Amino acid sequence: MPAFYDDIEQRTFAFFWETVNRDNGLVPDRWPTPSFSSIAAVGFALTAYPYGVERGWISRTAARDVTLTTLRFFWNAPQNPSSTGATGHKGFFYHFLDMQSGKRFRQTELSSVDTTLLLLGILFAGQYFDGSDPAEREIRTLAQQIYARADWNFFRHDGRDAISMGWHPESGLIARNWDGYNEGMAVYLLALGAPVHAVPPTSWNEWTRPYPKVWRGEGRARHLAFAPLFGHQYSHIWVDFRGIRDAPMRAAGFDYAENSRRATYAARDYCAANPMGWEGYSGEIWGLTACDGPADVKVGDRQYFGYSARGPIDQPDGRDDGTLAPTAALGSLPFAPEIVVPCAEAMLRVHGSRIYSRYGFLDAFNPSFRYTDVTSKSGRVDQVYGWVGRDYLGIDQGPILLQAANHRQEFVWRVMRGEPALRRGLRLAGFRGGWLDA
Repeated sequence: MPAFYDDIEQRTFAFFWETVNRDNGLVPDRWPTPSFSSIAAVGFALTAYPYGVERGWISRTAARDVTLTTLRFFWNAPQNPSSTGATGHKGFFYHFLDMQSGKRFRQTELSSVDTTLLLLGILFAGQYFDGSDPAEREIRTLAQQIYARADWNFFRHDGRDAISMGWHPESGLIARNWDGYNEGMAVYLLALGAPVHAVPPTSWNEWTRPYPKVWRGEGRARHLAFAPLFGHQYSHIWVDFRGIRDAPMRAAGFDYAENSRRATYAARDYCAANPMGWEGYSGEIWGLTACDGPADVKVGDRQYFGYSARGPIDQPDGRDDGTLAPTAALGSLPFAPEIVVPCAEAMLRVHGSRIYSRYGFLDAFNPSFRYTDVTSKSGRVDQVYGWVGRDYLGIDQGPILLQAANHRQEFVWRVMRGEPALRRGLRLAGFRGGWLDA
């Protein structure tokens, strides 16, 4: 890895270490804009702290203490079906929480996927902190207790196999389920492997049923498509899919890690081709995912968006308004380092301090949005260089840092291979081969 990547990692780590509320372990959704906490960002943070230990940025004791504070908070926080005053229900947690009180933020959903990302960080902490002192033993105990409490069957509509995206106390389960190919893969893996409230093994079939509709490309470019790259990254941060295959991937002849590599190349090639003619796209500077954007506004014949998922327009959930996100490329580092590292270098060389500052890369930028007469509440607009987002987002910082950890030393993957529930979930989903059979 080139030396400049050390600085990217250390600055990105500092986001989690410096913004966490040390009274409860909650991490803000974004900074510096005043923000609620994202439980998914907490999951990334719990995984980041041990990496900081491994890199010598913080002590193991410091990481242990903030981790224990976090797990104690989530174990003891109120769980009930009330629309106010609770942190979660049925062992799950609301997507966004007040940074200070830890209670539900406004009317956000009880989120199955964001709780999954939190639980992955919690389980990671339980595996990493393997010492004999009372604090590390308590981390391990709490990690398993928090996970075991989650009632995955609560998210099944009328007992059917599919898992809902969430629940509102005001209106019940969200109609849309996790299926196809996106960031929801790990939802099913943890649900299948759960020690108490597991879903039936047939639930994996609900996840894979729509696969025939989302294949794109031909030959060695053929892959399960989902336009925003975060869908190819989130589950892969904690699960090493290299060399293990379920039934659909055995039939396809490659694994999900290779699928993410192909998706990364497809995203790069789309930006290089630049069919919509945006400024700043190239074979070196690329990357589309869910991120901040300039504004929900149409200027001339161009439609722009605020926070939105983005990706190649010929893929499922595709949307392209000229907004590039560094996390889109850098979160794919283990899949395709030969194109990701040059992208990071090019972003630094071409855009420098406009997009790179205290905590590394700002969330997003759009060189085409040069309309200084249009109000953008999410960033600043320059008539020469375009729009740059104001904030860092925890869920985008996480993939940058943790995929670097996997690329350097398989760090997150190596630790998580020891989690029995993950192994159980993978086997029940039909995965075989590689490290899973070792």
